[in-house]
Amino acid sequence: MNFRGRNKVDANFNMSSMTDIVFLLLIFFMLTSTLVTVNAIDVLLPKAGGKTENKATVAITITKDAQFYLEETSLKKENVERVLVDKFSADKNKTLVIRGDENVSYKNIMYVIDIANRNKIKMILAVKGI
Repeated sequence: MNFRGRNKVDANFNMSSMTDIVFLLLIFFMLTSTLVTVNAIDVLLPKAGGKTENKATVAITITKDAQFYLEETSLKKENVERVLVDKFSADKNKTLVIRGDENVSYKNIMYVIDIANRNKIKMILAVKGI
């Protein structure tokens, strides 16, 4: 008498079902990550939290009328780069604080940021605390 059944259990692990699950998860995350977008419309600047601890700062202020001031000295737009390079040539540890009026044109802020990037000047944007 043979009491053994005809069905035998295979002890090998089948990877095809595992790869199906991995590919489904990969497709799911690829699709959901493309749906995540940054909403740039609701940005409320220049309010933000945070504070700088660097005491060696030089401030450049840009008014809504496109007037440039280094500390309290008025500058012409053409002279901003020369004055900043002279100011930061002695001490590379200083930080440039860009203080723009909330109604200032974006191109004027970018003008100063481009100057700082070209001359490898560390900079931060000053914002109003929350």
